[in-house]
Amino acid sequence: MYINKAIIYGNLTRDPELKSLPSGAPVCEFGVATNRVWKDKNGTKQESVDYHNIVVFSKQAEIIKQYLHKGSSIFLEGRIQNRSWDAPDGTKKYRSEIVVERFQFGPKGGSTSGSYEKKSPSDSTKAPMDKEEGSPSIEYPEEEINSEDIPF
Repeated sequence: MYINKAIIYGNLTRDPELKSLPSGAPVCEFGVATNRVWKDKNGTKQESVDYHNIVVFSKQAEIIKQYLHKGSSIFLEGRIQNRSWDAPDGTKKYRSEIVVERFQFGPKGGSTSGSYEKKSPSDSTKAPMDKEEGSPSIEYPEEEINSEDIPF
């Protein structure tokens, strides 16, 4: 058995961008920053930031676009995916991203947070695809994992 699981809690680095796959399914892309603070061997406080590319599909994509913006906190779980493509200038481009399976809103002004878990593909809003230059359309399989297939 293999495991590919990412769990991230951080802040959005840019407003979510909602697009649509050729099939009409909504897809949302945004970035999340996570901070790490530690003390080095001399006791000096050190800090670093990591940036993560995030991709969300279907109803979850629409919810994130509607309620989150740059600076919002989010807790998410998903899988890490690497993809590559040939840029118009002939170079090979690579991108690592986290494909969200479930997420939870972070606190907003001291209120409690809400959560949303991925459901099976259903009604989707059809929006035109905004194509970025040098970036291919994202076409992921819509195969669902059946809990009966998990051996434990």
